[in-house]
Amino acid sequence: MRKRSNITNPFVEKVLEYVYILVGSAVVAVAFNLFLLPNRVASGGVSGISTILHATLGWQPAYVQWALNIPLFIAGVLLLGKQFGVKTLVGTAFLPFVVYLTHDVAPATHDPLLGALFGGIGVGVGLGIVFRGRASTGGTDLAAQIIHKYTGLSLGTCVILIDGLIVLTAAFVFDLERALYALIALFVTSKTIDFVQVGFGNSKMAMIITTKEEQVREAILHKIDRGVTKLHAYGGYTEKERTMLMCVVAQSEFTKLKQLVKTIDPSAFVVVMDAAEVLGEGFKRA
Repeated sequence: MRKRSNITNPFVEKVLEYVYILVGSAVVAVAFNLFLLPNRVASGGVSGISTILHATLGWQPAYVQWALNIPLFIAGVLLLGKQFGVKTLVGTAFLPFVVYLTHDVAPATHDPLLGALFGGIGVGVGLGIVFRGRASTGGTDLAAQIIHKYTGLSLGTCVILIDGLIVLTAAFVFDLERALYALIALFVTSKTIDFVQVGFGNSKMAMIITTKEEQVREAILHKIDRGVTKLHAYGGYTEKERTMLMCVVAQSEFTKLKQLVKTIDPSAFVVVMDAAEVLGEGFKRA
């Protein structure tokens, strides 16, 4: 089988990154207008603030997002440095633009639970795509990084504080039920981002400690056609050096691996875990 070249054209790669940013931002914006805004689900971030201000003051969400995103981006560059770059600026400006273009689109549902679930999925998919372009859509993420730098609080704590304050505000402006829907949307968004970034854990990594490592190694190489790595390990009780075999197999191959190891060495010690993302020969490319 001919191996594909790993050489990537830098120009094509850069273009693809901007495509990811534009497509991802558009998906976030459409999900916002179809699901979150019409159901008043203020699931944190600048979009949550714009949802609250749209409901209370009638302000156009796109204008609110521009009014908050652009100054936050400028503050981020001035206070945190230029690491954000042009790509983050593109995401910061393009997302509200698509929100403005699609603000007349009819809502997909008026059920707030469905709005929270599918809005969270849509936002998660969009942000995951943007992150694959090595950028972000700015907003309160920049505010969290600024607070993190000048207060010493962890970045995760800062994000939770900002999003929590927005959700708490939604509880007062709307009602507690809407705030709970917002929390559902936040949770779904975070899990969807993880899925877009690394996919389902459909590969398994096995760590095998056996006295018959050569037979097991040969079986993995020739009967499953997977690579295997030898690692040096030391017994915590015996303090003797042992050889540990590590291999990664597809989900469909895992049962065969277990049967092979059990047949060769029934007393083998095997630790198995999900491999969320596997890059390299025999698996997906980076």
